[in-house]
Amino acid sequence: MEETNQKSWFGRNWPWVLPVGGCLTLIVLAVMGIGTLFVGVSKMFTSSAPYEYALSEASNNAEVIAVLGEPIESDGIISGNISLKNNDGEADFSIPIKGPNGVGSITVVGTKTDGEWTYKLLYVTIKETQEQINLLKKDLEGI
Repeated sequence: MEETNQKSWFGRNWPWVLPVGGCLTLIVLAVMGIGTLFVGVSKMFTSSAPYEYALSEASNNAEVIAVLGEPIESDGIISGNISLKNNDGEADFSIPIKGPNGVGSITVVGTKTDGEWTYKLLYVTIKETQEQINLLKKDLEGI
């Protein structure tokens, strides 16, 4: 009786397994790298003083609460840029927000000088009506 020695699955299929597996590995590594970069940039925005200040101002503004409802939360990908160098920096970005009654976005434009942020623009745009609510307006009645 003659014995046939059959090759293993890998032995029969290695000419296409190695290139496909290698390409798949590179694709997975690229996706992971892009994901890591995205998470890092998002973390930089959400941990910044302008982001925290803008979200706090919007969440505590009576006009914004009347239109969007409570609670007001961040809702999506932040667009724009922020650059920091030592005690100086610039911010120019938009934060998508939502409440139970609607959605909008906070626009933030500010400059950091000697560790202190000064905001040139800080307003909420309501998506449905395109109404803009200025968050820099100070209550002048008590003066």
